[in-house]
Amino acid sequence: MLIFNALRQAWREGMSLSTLRADVIAGITVGVVAIPLGMALAIAVGVPPQHGLYTVIVAGLLAALLGGSRFNITGPTAAFVVILLPITQQYGLTGLMLATMMSGVILLLMGVLRLGQLVAYVPYPVTTGFTAGIGLTIAFLQLKDLLGLSVATNPIHFPEKVVAYATAMPTINLSDALVGIITIGVFIGWAKLKTKVPAHVVSLVVGTLVALVLNHLGGAHVGLLGEKFHYQIGDLVGQGIPQVLPQFVMPWQNDAFSWSLVIELLPAAFTIAMLGCIESLLCAVVADGMTGTKHNPNAELVGQGLANMVVPFFGGIPATAAIARTATNIRAGAFSPISAIVHALFVLAAMIALAPMLSYVPMSALAGLLIMVAWNMSEAPHFVHTIKVAPRRDVAVLLTCFTLTVVFDMVVAVVVGLLLAGLLFIQRIASLTSVNRVEGNHPHLDLGEDVVVYDINGPLFFAASEKALSVIDRITLDARAVVMDFSDVTTIDISAIHAFENALDRVRDYPVYLLDVAPHVAAKLTTAGVMAIENVEMVDSVQSLRERLASTAHNVSS
Repeated sequence: MLIFNALRQAWREGMSLSTLRADVIAGITVGVVAIPLGMALAIAVGVPPQHGLYTVIVAGLLAALLGGSRFNITGPTAAFVVILLPITQQYGLTGLMLATMMSGVILLLMGVLRLGQLVAYVPYPVTTGFTAGIGLTIAFLQLKDLLGLSVATNPIHFPEKVVAYATAMPTINLSDALVGIITIGVFIGWAKLKTKVPAHVVSLVVGTLVALVLNHLGGAHVGLLGEKFHYQIGDLVGQGIPQVLPQFVMPWQNDAFSWSLVIELLPAAFTIAMLGCIESLLCAVVADGMTGTKHNPNAELVGQGLANMVVPFFGGIPATAAIARTATNIRAGAFSPISAIVHALFVLAAMIALAPMLSYVPMSALAGLLIMVAWNMSEAPHFVHTIKVAPRRDVAVLLTCFTLTVVFDMVVAVVVGLLLAGLLFIQRIASLTSVNRVEGNHPHLDLGEDVVVYDINGPLFFAASEKALSVIDRITLDARAVVMDFSDVTTIDISAIHAFENALDRVRDYPVYLLDVAPHVAAKLTTAGVMAIENVEMVDSVQSLRERLASTAHNVSS
């Protein structure tokens, strides 16, 4: 079964009242962190803040209940911002929710088809590069709210945004900037204290209090969440966060369903699914490392898929496991997915009870909070350290992914990064393949001066075979046989077989013995018809080779 996997695993390990108590405490702790992040991340992707809370509640509960990691905390994450914002700008909330549902279907299929292990094949420089690029992009996008800028246009591409923000710098609101900077400063300072109270909450509370003082006593104006966002649910109209339960809605809302829209959104849905897959499974790996447990990657993809399929029907946006919140969950003492379920229910209760108060949260404080999330996500010090110590080819892949993520988007970065990393890997492996001709008596085989020996080393495949096998050339000395030592050949493909046939043609006047060929390589040579070539024979040991050479010498003398 690929559903309820993590819950069943925790049950087998022995859930009890004490573990339940620990899960409740951990769930409340991470729920406190999830409230401001859910609102801030929803705003960052261009939708009202309640949609972020709906995502935490619905997707967070379903992914924990159905998934394959005991500790993952699911919700909106910073990594999605640069992908989702262009979708919202072009297709609105309707398009975003429809793309969410489609990405859920893709994730579900990936889990059912057992593709969870494929994430292990994404090279480290690729993930580090696009993660750092996303972090930089998210931090830059927050400058508008952090500084209270009045931006005339809202372009999609990063270079155009830089120009638009630079043009808007004269409109800076010093009060917004002060609140944002104080929020960042409190976050940094509080995080250094390493207390159990999350820095996200403390910094946001302080920023809110400073904004209220400035607005009521200082004669300034700091933009608040309730001023920017309004809602209408049936006959209920208000500002800020609606004080109601998540409502069941069709993802396309009042717009007619269109297959043409589905086709247009398919690339975006695939991108959301790929990033959700990578981030969720990487988060599960981090959780395993912190707890000594082992997640089920396919079950986690199924849980994430079902969560993303359902959450748009309750106004939610794309969700994935969040590494920072998952780490907070583990440090708070979580034992099972119950903690993630409690986290979702706590956010639901807090939204109903505290919705009016959330309207007073300043936009610049939320922007400051997201800047710190982006900084932590990018791991800038580790990024710089990697550039200093990594091999030059890996640095090239990392910087390419970073640059493409910032200038274009994550899809271009990952595709180009994987292609570049693959080509560099092929080049490295090809350099390990060699064919050396041994003139005179081979020191290890001791076959005699009149036997030409070719020592073949490494994998024979398309990138290495032609150059390596070109060493096998026509023999000009007086020889009675040719030996090709295959003991170090690990694999061979059809390109190498073709090159090998050409090499055999160049020594066709002599008996050729293939020494110590691995069974899977021998099977490929036989299937391709190489062993049907006249004068070509396989021998499985040096002793057998000497017997065949002795027989050859006897036949020649006769």
